[in-house]
Amino acid sequence: MPELRASALVDAPVPVAAGALLDTSLITGFGVRAPGPLLCLGDVLTGPFGVRLTVTRADLSGVSAAGGFLELHTDLVATGAGTMVVDRVAWTSVRGVVGRFADVAVGRGMALRVLEKRSALLARRCEELRAARVVVGAAIVRDGRLLAQQRSYPESHAGQWELPGGRVEPGEKPADALVRECVEELGVPVVVGEQVGPDVPLKKDLVLRIFAAELAGGEPEALEHNAVRWLTAGELPGLDWLPADRVLVPALQQLLN
Repeated sequence: MPELRASALVDAPVPVAAGALLDTSLITGFGVRAPGPLLCLGDVLTGPFGVRLTVTRADLSGVSAAGGFLELHTDLVATGAGTMVVDRVAWTSVRGVVGRFADVAVGRGMALRVLEKRSALLARRCEELRAARVVVGAAIVRDGRLLAQQRSYPESHAGQWELPGGRVEPGEKPADALVRECVEELGVPVVVGEQVGPDVPLKKDLVLRIFAAELAGGEPEALEHNAVRWLTAGELPGLDWLPADRVLVPALQQLLN
């Protein structure tokens, strides 16, 4: 199976680069269709010539998709100067002289042009996300279970589930904003830990950033939502999450496990 590799350094930390890779605008410009604006594990991507790729990885380590004769992999490596983005494209070639010619003259040339253009788009998206406003969320864990809350509004998202949190106000630190939001939404204080998963793009200038958290006292109540629920790792994939929170399910499962 022929393989092509390319690498580029982007001026952004790994969570930002990983979040930029989740934005399907980076691939739809190449004739690829995705189910939504964000890549999720298990999504099926469709492209020219009947290509169908299933997303098999979408986390802090990068993104992978495979199907039929084609495999796409993007790996992220933290460096002192930013994040190294390593792209790998592999495909099954036609046998014989014609197949070898197609690999060299068509396949590799086309793949290189696509990767160069995608690299420029990724660098631009990372720059936008680094400057974006932040919505924080709390991955509150107790006894191996994760706390989720069910939305009551707006009507388009009523009944769906999300992690507690909200927008960071001007001049407010993300950790302070998360503590404030948990008191407002759940009636309990929390201790904020490390970031979980990538920054998830919500809009061009807005990202969702999740932090691990522990209860500092009290019992959570649904003060602004329909309900709260403690979930095991196995229950996470089957829940009707908001789209941005669904992207984070693999990272949340890893946190619980």
